[in-house]
Amino acid sequence: MTVIVIANGSVLTPEGWMQTDVAVSGAVIVEIDQVLENATVIDAAGCLVGPGFVDLHTHLREPGQTWKEDVASGSLSAAAGGFTAVVAMPNTDPPIDSPKVVDLVASRGVEVGLVDVIPSGALTVGRSGHAVSDIAALYRAGVRVFSDDGDSVEDSGLLAEIMSTMAALDGAVVAQHAEVSSLTDDGHMHDGAVSRRLGIGGLAAEAESEIVRRDLDLVRRTGARYHCQHVSAESTVEAIRSAKEEGLPVTAEVTPHHLSFTEEDLLSLDTNFKMYPPLRSESDRNVLLEALREGIIDVVATDHAPHLPSEKDVAFPEAPRGVIGLETAASVVWGALAEPDALFKVLSTSPAGIAGLSDHGQAVKPGNKANLVVFAPEEVWNVTSFQSKSANSPYLGADMTGRVRTTIHDGRVSYQSGEK
Repeated sequence: MTVIVIANGSVLTPEGWMQTDVAVSGAVIVEIDQVLENATVIDAAGCLVGPGFVDLHTHLREPGQTWKEDVASGSLSAAAGGFTAVVAMPNTDPPIDSPKVVDLVASRGVEVGLVDVIPSGALTVGRSGHAVSDIAALYRAGVRVFSDDGDSVEDSGLLAEIMSTMAALDGAVVAQHAEVSSLTDDGHMHDGAVSRRLGIGGLAAEAESEIVRRDLDLVRRTGARYHCQHVSAESTVEAIRSAKEEGLPVTAEVTPHHLSFTEEDLLSLDTNFKMYPPLRSESDRNVLLEALREGIIDVVATDHAPHLPSEKDVAFPEAPRGVIGLETAASVVWGALAEPDALFKVLSTSPAGIAGLSDHGQAVKPGNKANLVVFAPEEVWNVTSFQSKSANSPYLGADMTGRVRTTIHDGRVSYQSGEK
């Protein structure tokens, strides 16, 4: 049986932050006096010790695109970022639109054993936007987060039908990739000063907020739980703010890269800055930061989207969208918020609650599952390599403050800083 003592850290307990030791025996946090003398001791002096992080938005690329990433490499990347659970997006090949594929992805996660891999389910068959998936069957298979991520469900009648079905399923969440396709077909970056200067097609913020406003009307009609993925625009934030003030069951996420960068960073045409939704204006970035601090945006989710260098090493309009983010997310959030409670709220407690993961996001106390992270808030490090198969990160080469030292999943060390 694995026995671990995390010593000398500042620990997030139900009573708040305490300078104390944490004991783990098997897969559970135990009283410190229950630990055997031969325990492995992890020195957490100067570190924060809390519930492992949970990512609501991870692309593991398995099945179908395993040259970019697979469950094993994605789990390594997640563990290195302090994550103990990830929600795997369904835009795989085949898509996660049946219990068979749900079981495939979930079983691969169990086999690897580094993080809990939680498959999401496609809202429509084949993510085509034309026919409703067998929501009930996916729900019985354990799916709670449903999304056609990569595409919006633009048919209002179809989405109303989906929401009506899901409103009756306890804990089920519609997670929408909000983007009007007719407004984004020829765009590759934010429709603004930089796109016009470079002569590259732009993506208007309205392509996002128009879908969100439509969706919120459907939430009013159906009562379904709704989660807005990767919010990027001020107009979307205002729609979500109004919905929350109205009391609608709405949550939202922002990515680390939308907290860090703006359209100005695209002047170099570095394809590691190409993602959807695109980086927008400095004004949008500031609104996103403030909305996260206020709680209008509930969580930070990585939208970890691996691509190989050969796929990104092309002209900007031809490059695939997406960047990786699991291994740098905590550092980015710490740089943005610099407050322990906020760090664990947006990366652990709130996402675990949205996904319905009762073994994650809990304060550290005896009896709880030992899914933990040790985070060093003052450690400065340079981003030189990744556990992921891919390295398409806008943070590559950057100096960052705050680093994951150790991740413990189900009572076992899944990552230790310095290991490859």
